[in-house]
Amino acid sequence: MEVALALSAGVRGNTSPNPPVGAVILDAEGRRVGTGATQPPPGPHAEVVALREAGERARGGTAVVTLEPCSHHGRTPPCTQALLDAGVAAVRYAVADPHPAASGGAERLRAAGVDVAGGVLAEEVASGPLRAWLHRERTGRPHVTWKYAASLDGRVAAADGTSRWISGPTSRAEVHALRAAVDAIVVGTGTVLTDDPWLTVRTPDGELAPRQPLRVVVGTRGIPEGARVLDSTAETVRIASHDPDEVLALLSERGVVDVLLEGGPTLAGAFVAAGRVDRIIAYVAPTLLGAGPAALGPAGVSTITQAHRWRVEGATMCGEDVRISAVPVTGEGGD
Repeated sequence: MEVALALSAGVRGNTSPNPPVGAVILDAEGRRVGTGATQPPPGPHAEVVALREAGERARGGTAVVTLEPCSHHGRTPPCTQALLDAGVAAVRYAVADPHPAASGGAERLRAAGVDVAGGVLAEEVASGPLRAWLHRERTGRPHVTWKYAASLDGRVAAADGTSRWISGPTSRAEVHALRAAVDAIVVGTGTVLTDDPWLTVRTPDGELAPRQPLRVVVGTRGIPEGARVLDSTAETVRIASHDPDEVLALLSERGVVDVLLEGGPTLAGAFVAAGRVDRIIAYVAPTLLGAGPAALGPAGVSTITQAHRWRVEGATMCGEDVRISAVPVTGEGGD
């Protein structure tokens, strides 16, 4: 399952609206004979890719999959039928499929005599590559990660507005990896007017990555025609709204599942106040500024009892910075 998890992580950002699934096929003696991951739509699912590699060696073997095999015919035939046709004797999966049309694969396989068990590394898979897709299936809206870099005293820029660079090179490189794994990057018009960002993904050698996420600019103010975010390196969508739910609904219509919110304090405050931030990734630099804009603007809190409470998933060093990942304590998106 650890191998399947790594395969799943390797295709995150390339499979939406389908889930990034990883699969491993073992032969009857337990030897690895096939691996696969979900291909971009309308390509095959992970199980089919792995079964093709395994061929006849899959007969009597075991399929290990990060998500319960689907049992419906969508863009591709059901994976349960592919597993049955291949003659596998056992299936092990991590997370049950919450999709009402696709679920039921485990039951169908058991009814056909296949030894099926779920829950293998379920927490690791659910909090890893499948996090955003599972959230979308359960809530009906894209998953939002708010990413920001700040000083030790919570400032995202100095008093004169300068912000490059608060975080160190290791953190900045990791941000490009974060961008590469999402479907869309969202900022407000204020960020575009102040920082003129490209919002692109670059490889470690500084080159543009072959795949670029959708760039989304939110707000009603105009932006210059020569703004970097409007160049031809990636598609840019403008949404003339300040309502997080309207923004997410429009992105969902485009098949967006995983969103990285990189907007400034005002946009972040609106998303937090609406309960539409599902994870925070903060890069805290060992720097003190004393003045300048805070990381978060007004977020619907006027007294301590209204504070938005979060649970820290992890805190690790990222170069000289501290990387903190946190989720709402009251459930996804603060619901």
